[in-house]
Amino acid sequence: MPAAMAGAVDLSALKTKADNASRQPAAGGPAENTSAPGTPTVIDVTESTFQAEVVDRSMQVPVVVDLWAEWCGPCKQLSPVLERLAAEGGGSWVLAKVDVDANPRIAQLFQVQSIPTVIAIAGGQPVEAFAGAQPEPQIRQWITQLLDALREQLPGISAAEQGAADPGEQEEPEDPRFTAAEDALENGDFAAAEAAYQRILDAEPANEQAKAALAQVRFSARAENADPAAIERADAAPDDVDAQLAAADAELAGQQVEAAFDRLVRTVKRTSGDERNRVRQHLIDMFELFPDGDPRVTQARRALASALF
Repeated sequence: MPAAMAGAVDLSALKTKADNASRQPAAGGPAENTSAPGTPTVIDVTESTFQAEVVDRSMQVPVVVDLWAEWCGPCKQLSPVLERLAAEGGGSWVLAKVDVDANPRIAQLFQVQSIPTVIAIAGGQPVEAFAGAQPEPQIRQWITQLLDALREQLPGISAAEQGAADPGEQEEPEDPRFTAAEDALENGDFAAAEAAYQRILDAEPANEQAKAALAQVRFSARAENADPAAIERADAAPDDVDAQLAAADAELAGQQVEAAFDRLVRTVKRTSGDERNRVRQHLIDMFELFPDGDPRVTQARRALASALF
């Protein structure tokens, strides 16, 4: 648990209710296994369902709370990754999504200062947390370490993992092309992952999953080395195209979405020929990181069209 959050959240009263509830069925049989087959791996949580869906459920399996908002661009990058990993987890952990605009008291409970913020709850108490959009390999590692640390404490983890391994239900075979790309990502090899996704697109230009993944990998590779000082350098050298591209990456990594878009649109206006095409493509690649209909992308597309024509 980060030091900034240590001691800031007290769920002890809610945990006591969960403990009492878990003892109630003792006379009539074992407590319900909340990670049993059919239990959703991704749930939407409100202030009224927080006790049952988060605190009570966390007595069996970890509950990872995703605090997000509709207007938050990085949230829209992070949430699909968490949802996919939760589905892959087969019930060994549960993703609880909380819209902070609709449920401000939950955000206040955790003293959240920025979103996205992700908090793991186990045994009725927060145990781990991180803020901001993270690369998928880093999130996978975070989840793996969380489960390893809690496996003996929470009975539902092993039960869910055993159920997922049951050969009674045959899973659809994985696409080896995507598996190769994901393995490269887990190893932190962005270049190999990019090459793997590009091969898929070369064979299937309309494959939206590969297209979105390729955009995410390319940006993750750049964001890993993003330097906040690049913004100051770019402001001092408006005609340096490389500086402007690096600054836009730094702004996007820092959740300054509109600033990144505006910087590249202004750079398009100042350039021509191959340099203009390079900046335009960089901006279009950034658009691919956001879901269809994002108003910031829509506005930036209009600005780009005006700059080009």
